[in-house]
Amino acid sequence: MSREHSATTVLLERLAFPDCPRWHDGRLWFSDSHDGRVWAMAEEGQAEPVLAVDGRPGGLGWLPDGRLLVVSMLGRSLLRHDPEGLVTVCDLGRFSPHPWNDLVVAPDGRAYVGGFGHDVEAGDEPAGAPLVCVEPDGEAWVVVDRLLFPNGAVVLDAPAGRTLLVAETWGQRLSAYDLLADGSAARPRVWADLRPNVPDGLTADAEGAVWVADPVLNGVMRVIEGVGAVQWIPTGDRGAFACALGGSDGRTLYVCTSTTSNPVKTVRERSGRIEAVRVDVPAAAYA
Repeated sequence: MSREHSATTVLLERLAFPDCPRWHDGRLWFSDSHDGRVWAMAEEGQAEPVLAVDGRPGGLGWLPDGRLLVVSMLGRSLLRHDPEGLVTVCDLGRFSPHPWNDLVVAPDGRAYVGGFGHDVEAGDEPAGAPLVCVEPDGEAWVVVDRLLFPNGAVVLDAPAGRTLLVAETWGQRLSAYDLLADGSAARPRVWADLRPNVPDGLTADAEGAVWVADPVLNGVMRVIEGVGAVQWIPTGDRGAFACALGGSDGRTLYVCTSTTSNPVKTVRERSGRIEAVRVDVPAAAYA
């Protein structure tokens, strides 16, 4: 695996805990989860909070009609931002009583949302967690179960069909599923074994590879199916918790970093940052 020595550039700092970044409509959107707000940031770093969310905002995505979906992690619900405000699309608590996390929205509007499966802050041992498919009308079901902490997810579009990639943090792997027309997931397989790395948020590029954040070994890695990590960009003494490709040409890799994920410390220390580095391959057309 090649090592990059060029440092990232800090674009935004003094955040509590930035996570779940998405490039959308010319701006980088992300959740400052422990501060309860969703932000949008221009390519050059100018940023503004755009939405307050009770229960810690998590995963972000957009329906085909342009409306924003956001996970309320402690509220255990999937919310939609309508013109009149936030409305509940799905009560995720009926599938798991533990916090919920990141999501990805497929081109057909189905949202795939992962749960913690255990109480991380209480120090519980990891347990199998669900991945739930939520239809645009709110109908939902468990599409994959017993995942080892499903974290970031992307949908890869190819002539042969759509593939759902899920980062299993405690499994230290990327798992893949074929997405079928009815929203179900078939043919489970290991897309990449990432040991000793610990995957968190991820983003796809135009060559079918993905960049994956590692909050334990502090960096982001470019991963190829069946091969594993082929490139590494370190983030120093700061954990990399999520990343997104974006910018006007799709070649800016934005990285959410922090010195800690402990919510007591993050709110007090506000060490969260959005950092950026240029890469060679642009973002996938849809991911």
